[in-house]
Amino acid sequence: MNADASGSPIDFAMFAILRAEAEGQAQVLVSGLLELERDPTAATVLQGCMRAAHSLKGACRIVGLTAGVEVAHAIEDCFAAVREGRVPLDRARIDLVLRGVDLLTRMAQSTEGEIGKWTGKLAEVDAFVTEVARFLQNDESADPEQLPPKPQTKGEKEGKEVPAPAVEAGASDRVLRVTAENLNHLLALSGESVVEASRIKPFARMLFRLKRLQAELAAVLENARPDRGGTGAGAGTVEAAWLEAKRRAAECQQFLLERLAELDGLDYRASDLSRRLYDEALAIRMRPFADGLQGFHRLVRDLGHSLGKRARLEIAGEGTWIDRDILEQLKAPLDHLLRNAVDHGIEPPEDRLSAGKPAEGVVLLEARHSAGTLQITVSDDGRGIDPDRIRAAVVERRFADAETARSLSEAELLEFLFLPGFTMKGEVTEISGRGVGLDVVRNMVREVRGTARVSTSPGGGARFHLQLPLTLSVIRSLLVEIGGEPYAFPLARVLRTMKVTREKIESLEGRPHAAFDGKRIGLVAARQALGGEAGVPADGELSVVVVGEAAAQEAPGALYGLVVDRFLGEREMVIQPLDARLGKIRDIAAGALTEDGLPVLVIDTEDLVRSVEKLVASGRPEGLRRAAADRKRRKRILVVDDSLTVRELERKLLGNWGYEVEVAVDGMDGWNAVRSSRFDLVVSDIDMPRLDGIELVHLIKRDPNLKALPVMIVSYKDREEDRRRGLEAGADYYLAKSSFQEETLLQAVIDLIGPADA
Repeated sequence: MNADASGSPIDFAMFAILRAEAEGQAQVLVSGLLELERDPTAATVLQGCMRAAHSLKGACRIVGLTAGVEVAHAIEDCFAAVREGRVPLDRARIDLVLRGVDLLTRMAQSTEGEIGKWTGKLAEVDAFVTEVARFLQNDESADPEQLPPKPQTKGEKEGKEVPAPAVEAGASDRVLRVTAENLNHLLALSGESVVEASRIKPFARMLFRLKRLQAELAAVLENARPDRGGTGAGAGTVEAAWLEAKRRAAECQQFLLERLAELDGLDYRASDLSRRLYDEALAIRMRPFADGLQGFHRLVRDLGHSLGKRARLEIAGEGTWIDRDILEQLKAPLDHLLRNAVDHGIEPPEDRLSAGKPAEGVVLLEARHSAGTLQITVSDDGRGIDPDRIRAAVVERRFADAETARSLSEAELLEFLFLPGFTMKGEVTEISGRGVGLDVVRNMVREVRGTARVSTSPGGGARFHLQLPLTLSVIRSLLVEIGGEPYAFPLARVLRTMKVTREKIESLEGRPHAAFDGKRIGLVAARQALGGEAGVPADGELSVVVVGEAAAQEAPGALYGLVVDRFLGEREMVIQPLDARLGKIRDIAAGALTEDGLPVLVIDTEDLVRSVEKLVASGRPEGLRRAAADRKRRKRILVVDDSLTVRELERKLLGNWGYEVEVAVDGMDGWNAVRSSRFDLVVSDIDMPRLDGIELVHLIKRDPNLKALPVMIVSYKDREEDRRRGLEAGADYYLAKSSFQEETLLQAVIDLIGPADA
């Protein structure tokens, strides 16, 4: 035990009480203060804050923390003075009380080794109590040097205060609160499982009896064999032996039917029990969304003040239940999204008023369940995201050239916001400008097999939408067969499954389509989308899995029908993460095991849709011809170029000569492609974003598994020094686009790898 300033021992064993009390009551105080800032006349809220401060004072007194008692009592006096009308509760005084709440929280979160620093005479506590005394006298001439320091985060510029992160350090402990009701349900189900398990042993004994009956039947049949003349021991004649065998067979059959009925009932009860047991265990892991939101209201408010803005956070779906691990991982992404909304989205009060908006901006954080998934949305009513500013930033930061940037749609431009290092800020501040925030958001979402997308309305704000699984341990999946192998599609990412007869398939622009909800969707062989040979089962109806963005069903080309070999049914599977040393495997999210222990790869649906889009853009889909195992393999070429025009030209030329052509939009995309699929030749440009052609050649030629892969550079740069750089990097051929002709390209390809089907 430690001793406080009065000499009384501090009971650290009771500190768990203080921690639990401080966690709940501090949140009541922060929420109440923010509400009082908007509506100082809310008497009920003020009374609730007074009760919270009083409860904290009592908890500090129980553990013997006199310093905490002093701070809580001073806060309580503040609220009493406001209630009695002696002083107003303005912004400066709310800031003061919030600092007192921070001080109490720090005390409550102390470890046993740290508790000693809260004993003795404390200047920080004395300064707070003194300032509260001035507050009670309605004296606004406070000395800032005497105030407890505001929480700060490190930044480039010294002296500027910014709100502390909403994510609390050390909050990732594995302690989990379980209600008595949850525990009672779990114990009851455990008792039922013991009873059900006790039925197995008697059932096993009855099966042994069946085994004896069958052995006796076998002995009777042996005695009735013709070569024995039916005169074995215990058998009078062949006819008598046959009758005895028939009787015993009927007895075995009846016994077996009874046991099967019993087994069916046992299976039903065990399945029902295991389901209820799992649901109850899962419920214990689940926490309300509100549990992960501590500090976010204050984050938005304080950040707005530091930027000269007025902003408040509204939350919908606080009672939505979320897996504990997902909730923990959501804190950092939500912190980034909320900061971005205030910093980039919400306008200063004067700008909002001139635009006909309220001076105070609103950030909405929403959580809900939909179709077996968790939907998280962060939106604001600010200025929105200007696509032209993104386009300019893309060019300025060399993510794409001006020609490519002009051809990008709004949806494509918004995707740049999630790239590492991308920012629209001209300077780095303590809050933003380094281009890491949204990258963190997307990485977290991908780690839990979710998706993230953004939409915007000029002058109407931005909206970030996260779709996540309800739990990380088990997923409901559609099991299919593709190329003779089982694969699992997470059901949350499947829009529909359907059977399509060949007569209902229509050809549009040379590609197969089928009807879906009153429109046409393109059909692609799943075998080819996964990088294998094109083809579908030769006979019968086609089994189609419809995938794509559920919210974009009205967008042409947003949905695709993947033709699989056959459906194997729905399964609940326990997820098995892939070894991190494998890196990201294209189109695959994780592994899983079926009920019989069969390993299955879980499809990364978002990644697979991108693969299909690239396949369609390349013009390489080979229709839905019937699979032919003996078909001669055509040589495959990867075209890497950031110019859509050049890619399309080279793809068509090489495709017309019989080669299979896949495209990559830049050097990094090309590098990922050559590592995940087999090619006979790479044709690459030089000047490309993320990774240029020279660097790509270096990587290929240094890789022991790829160094034999021929690489041809096709570039506008036709100076001798450019040609020398390319060849010194390891390129096998250098062709200038200025002298580009179909025959020249064809001859160069044939010289390197031969004809398409040779």
